[in-house]
Amino acid sequence: MKKYVIKDTEFHQHMLVKNITVLGSGVMGHGIAQVSATAGYNVVLRDIKQEFLDKAMEKIKWSLDKLVSKEKITKEEADSIFSRIIPIVDLKEAVKNAEMIIEVVPEIMELKKKVYAELDAVAGPDVIFASNTSTLPITEIANTTSRPEKFIGIHFFNPPQLMKLVEIIPGEKTTQAITDLTQEYVKSVNKQAVPSRKDVPGFIINRLFIPMVHEACYAQDRTNATLEEIDSAVKFKLGFPMGIFELADFTGMDVIHKATVEMHLRDKKVINPHPTIGKMFDEKKLGQKSGEGYYKYSDDKYERVALSEELAEKFNPIQLVANILNNAAWLITNGASDISEIEKAAQLGLGLKKPLFETAKEIGIKNIVDELNRLEKEHGEFYKPDPLLISML
Repeated sequence: MKKYVIKDTEFHQHMLVKNITVLGSGVMGHGIAQVSATAGYNVVLRDIKQEFLDKAMEKIKWSLDKLVSKEKITKEEADSIFSRIIPIVDLKEAVKNAEMIIEVVPEIMELKKKVYAELDAVAGPDVIFASNTSTLPITEIANTTSRPEKFIGIHFFNPPQLMKLVEIIPGEKTTQAITDLTQEYVKSVNKQAVPSRKDVPGFIINRLFIPMVHEACYAQDRTNATLEEIDSAVKFKLGFPMGIFELADFTGMDVIHKATVEMHLRDKKVINPHPTIGKMFDEKKLGQKSGEGYYKYSDDKYERVALSEELAEKFNPIQLVANILNNAAWLITNGASDISEIEKAAQLGLGLKKPLFETAKEIGIKNIVDELNRLEKEHGEFYKPDPLLISML
């Protein structure tokens, strides 16, 4: 295993991470445990009940067996990876040797704060806290601990075994040394890190994706296009791997609804919530996982919606492009990211086959700004074009 030494001028200490504790053994938690153990780290997987851990270890075993059967790794490698993951229920015991703790508990602010209060009391003072959150403010969670300078956001995408992107989000007090160390860790587990330089609502991917789902609902209201027409245009004209409604069903309305509430709470300008999403969440139409979301699904095997280039011709996706581009421009204007990082994130996290700003140039920045001006006049301030887009005219 590679050891990364980072000279930290502030603390004058060499930092090495070999032992990682993952808190929470759900889909994300056991996936992060598996990729860390695969890279040679010693991993403790912690959850509040033994049965949760047993289930998680079974899933890890299944995943490793699958890699063996596909000849991606040998049986010996699989056994050795599996043996590096130790499931433990007792929190104090679980963090005893940890140098970095990756927390993967559900996205509920009060729950996260409660977990960190317990953690702060039992973890050694030098332990790094990394929160796997997709939308919650890192700085706010960090400030409830005694070590905000050693606290960082680390957002893996689902499933962590397959998705290459990891967003890294330093809080206001996170030191550069911790950010560097986290980037080295991400690289060591064979992932690509994209930093969100500021702790902004939704970071990068959700800042682009979540508002676009709402915007697609508004576009449908305003144009009377069918779900399939909108999705076909998103897939074939904008280079998405699937339609936006299809992607929402795949992600889950519970995830989208929670992210919407969080982001809107922190900044009303980020998102223009469409009532359909809250309604679908309340009605348990969560998408693929519940058998119905925007589309109906007959069984648990993933089935694709019938989209086509013919259907794509029936819908002009300019309103959706205007929305995603305005949010990308906002990230740049507010110093959270830049064009190349956004393009990398969109390619890895959303599976975009074509760079966003390239699509924008094809459609024409002027057409996009005109569309935003039109939408602002008809539907309000939310659509005001970002100064960056105006400067690109």
